[in-house]
Amino acid sequence: MTTCRHKKLVLIEKQVKKIRCRHCHLTIDEKELGSGYCPECQEVYGVRRRDFEEVKTKDEGAVVYRCEDCGTLITIE
Repeated sequence: MTTCRHKKLVLIEKQVKKIRCRHCHLTIDEKELGSGYCPECQEVYGVRRRDFEEVKTKDEGAVVYRCEDCGTLITIE
């Protein structure tokens, strides 16, 4: 147990949306998609597939803070 009172909190940015290819199951950030098709399917199979599903994260609606003094992560849902 820590004696820190967590007075210096920093808001941790939310992760970007993750998507998964329905064919090869590659999971990447939506921002990394770039060209709009799955890079793995293009490289391995030579097919430009655009069939993705959104990956739900465990703490999707939560706000996370980090204490600058002790490094503890505090999650508020």
